[in-house]
Amino acid sequence: MNEQSTRSSSTSTTKTAHCAACELVCIGIAGTTLLADEARLLADGVRNVILFARNYQNATQLTHLTAAIRKAAGANVLISVDQEGGRVLRFCDASFPNQPSARVLGSMGAAEVSRWTRDTALALRACGVNMNLAPILDVDSNPKNPVIGDRSFSNDANTVAQLGAECVRSMQACGVAACGKHFPGHGDTDMDSHFDLPKLPHALARLEQLEFVPFRAAIKANIAAIMSAHVVFEAIDPDVPGTLSPKVITGLLRNALGFDGLILTDDLEMKAVADRFEIGDAAVRAVMAGCDTLLVCKNLDVQYKVIDGLSQAITSGRISQDRLAHSKRRLDLVLNTLAKM
Repeated sequence: MNEQSTRSSSTSTTKTAHCAACELVCIGIAGTTLLADEARLLADGVRNVILFARNYQNATQLTHLTAAIRKAAGANVLISVDQEGGRVLRFCDASFPNQPSARVLGSMGAAEVSRWTRDTALALRACGVNMNLAPILDVDSNPKNPVIGDRSFSNDANTVAQLGAECVRSMQACGVAACGKHFPGHGDTDMDSHFDLPKLPHALARLEQLEFVPFRAAIKANIAAIMSAHVVFEAIDPDVPGTLSPKVITGLLRNALGFDGLILTDDLEMKAVADRFEIGDAAVRAVMAGCDTLLVCKNLDVQYKVIDGLSQAITSGRISQDRLAHSKRRLDLVLNTLAKM
């Protein structure tokens, strides 16, 4: 092989790794229209986008934005939002139901959970959004929790399980994928992982009896996706947050609970991870732990660092082709299922 052929082969390998890395990332975008750099990432292989209030003016603008995202990607894309209800509503105007918090819905019962979930899902689907990062499957077991609270249906695990599963079924029947969060459970923390790294000392038996109960019910209801928690579960893996732990993601969620759907990380820019790990290395760790889609919700420079870190790990073989194929299969399954609805 001559020098020019070697250089061409190297360039091709690098490009292939870059595109494969892009497929593992969910990006946030800056505003109400797509920027050139964001469109380029979509063209390179990004197939997940998360939207926030900063991306919304009205339903017409949102519909144009989601169409532009798909056009830039040249393929179907998972476009998600945290439209949980209560204090977590990214789209707030007459085009979307003013859904109550999960706690309020929990007091109303399963029929009201189903009705509100259905109405929200239909409004999202009409604007081109096909995944809602809900329901919260955390049990509200700690009154001092600064981040979950009324986002949870109840302080009773069985109630969260019943209503969470009802939410999953209603949402997905309307053509919007559900994503339960935050595995293995963020309900009993007294820290917010946006700002610090919570740790839970509970034994595995306690987690089985409380935290895992709603996740098992959601998996039985065929939930499309589950999001990991940036929380250290000391009885399982005392060294790293759940998002980066093979023991938590593969050992528990995949093997013990039998979930073969899409696993998303919580935002890697959150301080629980970003303050403790180099971001490219954190991304690689998350994929090797078993996560399929890595959220990088805000900063374009961080998105590039994550993609570069993943690309290098793919090129070196640290992330195997087999591992990539499993994540691609799971994403394709969700997108293909939604496309048929």
